[in-house]
Amino acid sequence: MTHWNGAASLTEISTGVASMLSFSSLTVIGAQMLFALLLDKVLGEPKRFHPLVGFGYFVNRLEAKVNTQRFTAKQASFAKTRIKGALCWLKLVLPMPVFLWVLNYSAMQYTLNNDALLLTVLMCLLNAFVLYLTIGMQSLKEHAMQIYHPLAQGDITKARHFTSYMVSRDTAQLTPNDMSRAAVESVLENGHDGVIASLFYFAIGGAPLAVLHRFANTLDAMWGYKAPRFLHFGWWAARADDHLGWLSAYCTSLLYVLAAPAPIRFTHLARAWQQAKRYKSKNGGRCMATGAGALGFTIGGVSHYQGNTVHSPILGNGELVTLADIPRSINLVQRSAWLLSCLVLLCGLSVEIIF
Repeated sequence: MTHWNGAASLTEISTGVASMLSFSSLTVIGAQMLFALLLDKVLGEPKRFHPLVGFGYFVNRLEAKVNTQRFTAKQASFAKTRIKGALCWLKLVLPMPVFLWVLNYSAMQYTLNNDALLLTVLMCLLNAFVLYLTIGMQSLKEHAMQIYHPLAQGDITKARHFTSYMVSRDTAQLTPNDMSRAAVESVLENGHDGVIASLFYFAIGGAPLAVLHRFANTLDAMWGYKAPRFLHFGWWAARADDHLGWLSAYCTSLLYVLAAPAPIRFTHLARAWQQAKRYKSKNGGRCMATGAGALGFTIGGVSHYQGNTVHSPILGNGELVTLADIPRSINLVQRSAWLLSCLVLLCGLSVEIIF
């Protein structure tokens, strides 16, 4: 008569579950992405001790200390300043992703040789929490609706005040249509920068790559301006963000089409990618043009920045953007984020079933 060895069986079960919860499993990655989105929906952006706020503090301190030499756009002695900016970028961006990679690698090696189901579960939860800190869907929605509600109530002054939170253009003379356009453009572009790109890079490289992209994007937002102060010091930050965001922008563009209301038309992609060639940021233009075209409106036109008039190309297809398009744009970004996470999860489940 065979006796059941409870201890041995529990060990085998734990080892099996730990194997199923492999950090590289697409099923687990998809589940982590969904959990991070759920955390963001329920908790929103951390009100206190947000890591990106602390990161921004160190960015400002280091920049003020290192970027002491000023150049204008016409001066050519910029090589040393570019090198300083690149070194500061490396110093700020790399340590946390490297730490997370070492932590994950060490935990994975330990779980391969030991019965460590609890450690595996904790690491999965930790990585999902780190992803939650890199995405800002709920924050993006709140900022956009802070413009939408005053406009819907006819409070132009309040709407202009909150529009200045989302865009860097002059807001004092903006009309309601101008503010609707500004909000929608920001939602569609930041839907990539602050939401889908983090999910995309988590799917292919885990928490370390998601954090690396988020830090790089934050540095671009802080240093990637063509003002004399950052023209050369922020050159590396701007180029790095362009290259890191290239593939995820194409992914976002495709998701905007798939998540748009029926009928799904892939012809929007070719038009949007062509329009983006004329936009100042090809990654941002690609996402905005696809989102606007998929939702059936146009954005772009004249904007004013610190007294300078900028003519942006028309992006999208259809009528001019209206107030009602603000919540429609938010919904498009939300559906795209959930769609990407579900697709990763379903791919993982399909691979496990087949193989």
